[in-house]
Order: sequence, then C-alpha cells, then structure tokens
Amino acid sequence: MKISILTLFPEMFAGPFDYSIVKRAKEKGLVEIEFINIRDFGEGKHKIVDDTEYGGGIGMLMRVDIIHKAIQAAKNSFSQQSNNETIKQSVVLLSAAGKTFKQTQAKEFSKLDHLILICGHYEGIDDRIKKYIDEEVSIGDFVLTGGEIPAMLIADSVTRLIKDVLPEGATEDESFSEQNGEKLLEYPHYTKPQEYDEQKVPEVLLSGDHKKIATWRHQRAKERTTAIRPDLLKKEE
Repeated sequence: MKISILTLFPEMFAGPFDYSIVKRAKEKGLVEIEFINIRDFGEGKHKIVDDTEYGGGIGMLMRVDIIHKAIQAAKNSFSQQSNNETIKQSVVLLSAAGKTFKQTQAKEFSKLDHLILICGHYEGIDDRIKKYIDEEVSIGDFVLTGGEIPAMLIADSVTRLIKDVLPEGATEDESFSEQNGEKLLEYPHYTKPQEYDEQKVPEVLLSGDHKKIATWRHQRAKERTTAIRPDLLKKEE
C-alpha cells in the first residue's frame, strides 16, 4: 500500500513515521509513505498557492487548481509504479467539515492500494476541490492550524491494520473493534506485580479458566463502554 500526503510542510513529518510499527511496516515493504509538497505546484517566482476569498473574508484560501495539480501528480506517480489495472484508490481531504474518522474507516482505508491525504491550511480550500476528492474526513469536533497532524494520525491507524503488519488476531480485541457484534472499548489489562499499592490483579485472571476469563473481559469491556462511550453501543442507522 502507498500513502501519499499532500502538504505545505513536509518537514513536519520528520520523525513520526520513523519509529515503532510504522517503521517496521516500511522496512518490510508493506507500506510506502511519500510526501508531496503542494508548493511545488504554486504559481510564479514565489510559488503562490493561495489567494483572497471572493465575497470578502478574513484569511486566505488555498487554490483549487494548485491542489488539483498535486493530486494528479500523486496519482500519476502511483500508476507509473503499479502494474495493477484496477487500482483501489481514494483521495481524502482532511477538514473540520468532514465526517468523523472512525476505526471502521481505518479498516476500509487499509484495504486500498493508494490513499491520498490532503492537508488543508489557511481558511481552507476553494470548495470546487470537491470535484477531485472522494471524501472529507475530520478527526474530531475541533479546529487545528492544518491537516498535518490529522494526516499523521490517520496514516498511523491505517498502517497498523494493513495485512501482515501486526501478528494475526492482534487487532481483534482492541477498542472500537467488533466483539460479538458490539463496538466496545478494550477491557482492562494487568501484568506483574500481582499486587501493588494494595491493588490486586482480579482473581479470575489468575484462574487459568479461559472461558471465565473471556466472559469477565467482555463484561468489563461493556461496563467501560457504557460508562465512558455509551454512544458506541447505539446501533448505526
């Protein structure tokens, strides 16, 4: 899989993808992450990528023609290195106005051949960009200075779900995964020491009875979800 990140600040990504699981996935050749500098497609000597808004307003808007050129460059780059005639590809704009990113979407993205993430800036992007993207995604109900941090989060969450990146079954009991048809937060975990500061590991985890342990874990996961994220228990319409 290839993840192309279109950004005005590629230097912001120095570090986040060079450690842990993402680093190992890159070394194994399971994922390729490239950074395309939007400013390379800017106009004139100063590589201008934005302009004032029609109708007035505070701040500048990124130009649709500039972003479209960057998208096309990402697509062309991938098609040249791929022999697959039916490429599964998605162009995603990171925007506060998009649908909230969830684990289910991370799983969908992990099955793509090519994921293109566009990092917006300034007051946003000319609305005509919608003709050239597949969807808009938000990481929450708050506003950031740009799409770089959301791109890091999404790339990380998608990479770990790519086949063979993690051991088989490693993601089955995680938070937000489907457990017996329910979306639950993860159950509590314990390790040594068996007792610390008058807090003991639950006896059932020491019993060796795997059926009882599985039942206990499911109950705790459901209790935790009910208390913290009851919205996850509501069936999606």
